[in-house]
Amino acid sequence: MVEDEAELAGVVARHLEDEGYRVTVAGTAAEAREVLRRHPQSLVVLDVLLPDGSGFDLATEIRAITSAPIVFATALGEDASVVKGLAMGGDDYVTKPFNLEVLSARIRSLLRRSGVGAPAPIELPPLRIDLLTGGVTMYNRSLRLTATELKLLALFATNPGRGFTQAELLEAVWNDTSGLPTNTVRVHISKLRRKLGQGPNPPFELVLTDDHQYTFQRLTFTN
Repeated sequence: MVEDEAELAGVVARHLEDEGYRVTVAGTAAEAREVLRRHPQSLVVLDVLLPDGSGFDLATEIRAITSAPIVFATALGEDASVVKGLAMGGDDYVTKPFNLEVLSARIRSLLRRSGVGAPAPIELPPLRIDLLTGGVTMYNRSLRLTATELKLLALFATNPGRGFTQAELLEAVWNDTSGLPTNTVRVHISKLRRKLGQGPNPPFELVLTDDHQYTFQRLTFTN
């Protein structure tokens, strides 16, 4: 991700990492060139207004060395800017402020079409989470989860045994750093807990510990 607004870059990076991607952030065009020189990337999220140059020009340079999809994410929303971005080698264009779920969906679509860099499924037998398709199975039985429940489960499944406070979950899943009281986490945890507990002898449980942290724990599992 090439973005000079550090706070925005951090929010987007954490969101994508929670979905299974490995994200590298560059704050300038020069940093982006160095990253791409050292490490091939599967996709580039690119701002236009960079402190040391134009993202449009950088897109042309990127396109000359890689066919990795480029998603412009910028405040320039005029039709002329969109047309220019696509003409300069961009594959998609989102305008700030953008919805993180929309950005994720567009990234998944581009990676699916390119066949490169899709996030690997999370395997925690008998649980399997396919972040590309959104499919979740337990003992090879499909679980019907909402997009938010999927994000919650993916976060827990990649950090089994780790405790998360309500504030940490609000920031990681809902990008909410307000710290205001809310029952959002409790309601979604309750729904996810019921879905994970379907069937005899469920292998996992979501626990609220005495120090008010939510933990994803493995119970028993037999082949």
